[in-house]
Amino acid sequence: MTVQDFTFPSSDGRHQCHARLWLPEGAPRGVVQIVHGVAEHVGRYDEFAAFLTEHGFAVGGEDHLGHGETARGDNSFGWFGPKNGWALVAEDVRALRLRLGDQFPGVPYFLFGHSMGSFLTRTYLCRWPGTVDGAILSGTGQEPAPLVIFGRILSSLIAGIRGGDKVSPLVHTLSLGAYNRQFAPNRTGADWISRDEKQVDRYLADPLCQITPAVGLYRDMMGGLREIAAPRNLSRMDPDTPILFLSGDQDPVGSNGKGVRKVYEMFRRTGCREVTLKLYPGGRHEMLHEQNWQEVYEDALSWLEEHC
Repeated sequence: MTVQDFTFPSSDGRHQCHARLWLPEGAPRGVVQIVHGVAEHVGRYDEFAAFLTEHGFAVGGEDHLGHGETARGDNSFGWFGPKNGWALVAEDVRALRLRLGDQFPGVPYFLFGHSMGSFLTRTYLCRWPGTVDGAILSGTGQEPAPLVIFGRILSSLIAGIRGGDKVSPLVHTLSLGAYNRQFAPNRTGADWISRDEKQVDRYLADPLCQITPAVGLYRDMMGGLREIAAPRNLSRMDPDTPILFLSGDQDPVGSNGKGVRKVYEMFRRTGCREVTLKLYPGGRHEMLHEQNWQEVYEDALSWLEEHC
């Protein structure tokens, strides 16, 4: 395996997106683009990428605006930008897809989106239908429309008063801060991501994961959630693009499976012809870092091989 780090211009016109590419020995049989979640970075997928390259896949991914090495240069951690943040990050995902597509022409191309990255992947599927050969959605969900609207209004109001780059303890407590409650008494503030305590501690020790999202990021993400739930947007998806949902049935982002099933049914009603759902008993938010990670790796690989 060969690992390459590179940059490309962000759609915001200011930043250079940091990206990483893992290459197998020989020509790749397929390409998997990682779309990471909030308060993390693409480097956290090293082990998963190494596993896929062993089986002939090239794997790539970028650090979103406000995240990882993309944000380290100017300390812009935790938010996308003053306006149109969701669109900017989605455009960056698209830009990397075009770049890697040019590098590997004619090779089957897949997206793997986790958590917020799954919301971005769903945005991609609505905005650029038919431009990937499949997508894996990890740790996804869909809050009820009234909660999404409330979150959007609240975060917009606070951003308007204090600035979008400021942290709102209230908004954070009502969103990401609420996920740990179902696992009380808590050992750490991140028990909700995995049952594997070593993986939780590893996450908490990662300096590029120690950010609290700004209120502007929540505003933009709520706007994204509203977009990907709208029937008119869902109807734009290519019905022939296969989709795999992977989630733990104790993942609070997916409402312990209920939210994942909701999105699954949304895709089915829209007319998507091949949609597969896999819920792992006892699994929490990060199935790639769960106790049964080997099973999850193999399930993802099997699905990718089936659709190459």
